[in-house]
Amino acid sequence: MGDCTMAIINYTNKEVDLLARLMRAEAVGEGDLGMLMVGNVVVNRAIANCLDFKNIRSITDAIFQSPGGFSGINSPLFQTASTTKEKQLAERVLKGEYYYPATNALWFYSPKPGEDCIPLWYEQRNSGRYKNHCFYIPYEGVCNELH
Repeated sequence: MGDCTMAIINYTNKEVDLLARLMRAEAVGEGDLGMLMVGNVVVNRAIANCLDFKNIRSITDAIFQSPGGFSGINSPLFQTASTTKEKQLAERVLKGEYYYPATNALWFYSPKPGEDCIPLWYEQRNSGRYKNHCFYIPYEGVCNELH
């Protein structure tokens, strides 16, 4: 991936750091792939223009959306600066890398240990699970194409 890769959404250096910190706060225990999937959800919310995300136009808007934002912003893991590696992960999703089951996901949550993903979350369908995150996608035709 070179610098000539087109971003799928406009973003600032500050937003790369914010996204990297949120990805770490939400999914550091799930490794790089888990963090990339969280990043997919943030980017999708900024692109979707539907449901609870009609007024979300940027990565900053998506991260700090209230109500309905990410609980990770309240974590001590969100408060410290991101590493170079974490910023590189954030830039990968900002430039359009997607990872199933987060490909079109607008939501995720962590069920209690030993519990399965519930079929619907915010009245949208489960697209799959990665480690301890269940991902949820809008029904066809509800949102802008996410990619």
